[in-house]
Amino acid sequence: MTHPHNEAPVNPLPPVVVALFLVLLGVEAVFSLSEMGLVGGRDAVGLRIDYIQRFGFSGQLFDWMLENNTWPVEHLLRFFSYPFLHGSFYQAAFAMVFVLAMGKVVVEAMGAIPFVVIFFASAAVGAVAFGLLSNSPWLIGAYPSAFGLIGGFSYLLWLRLGAVGAPQLRAFSLIGMLMGIQLVFGLLFGTDDSWIAEIAGFVTGFALSMVLIPGGWARLLAKLRGQ
Repeated sequence: MTHPHNEAPVNPLPPVVVALFLVLLGVEAVFSLSEMGLVGGRDAVGLRIDYIQRFGFSGQLFDWMLENNTWPVEHLLRFFSYPFLHGSFYQAAFAMVFVLAMGKVVVEAMGAIPFVVIFFASAAVGAVAFGLLSNSPWLIGAYPSAFGLIGGFSYLLWLRLGAVGAPQLRAFSLIGMLMGIQLVFGLLFGTDDSWIAEIAGFVTGFALSMVLIPGGWARLLAKLRGQ
């Protein structure tokens, strides 16, 4: 089998996905290198913890904002900044893999703007769910956003399976597998309440995809009207 000389051997990643990946990678690189003492000197060793405290989502701050009905901008930014902070290089690496893989599918099916909307909306809704349902002090990491992209992927698969008459519940096999793996790891090594934000992120991504996919709003209205 021959291919045109100007054809790429693999499908290129969408620029917006690459840009977000590079931001995630750059932030983690600074933290990892500072912990190894390669940048910033001794004063940079605690850089990761410092930035988590400054830009991570704080459940305690969220409770304070709710109780006092006060919403300072610097704390509202935490709803969107915490996905760029991770507890370790390995946590960041897995999150970036999901963003690359799922982001490519979402952008190619829906476009760049829906990808960005799903990423940040899933982060914000995940943080709200975490703040309301968990007593854990901190939420960090891109997993709620990545699960939102998985929700978008699952909706696309839901439509595809429905179009060929296949069982549409198969669209949830990936999220089911991931939550099963997380359950096993939680039983073996313990876990926190970040799964609350991840499920909320998945639901957000799935729901938003209904209207963000081309023709999605018209399709949703037709279903609501019983057409």
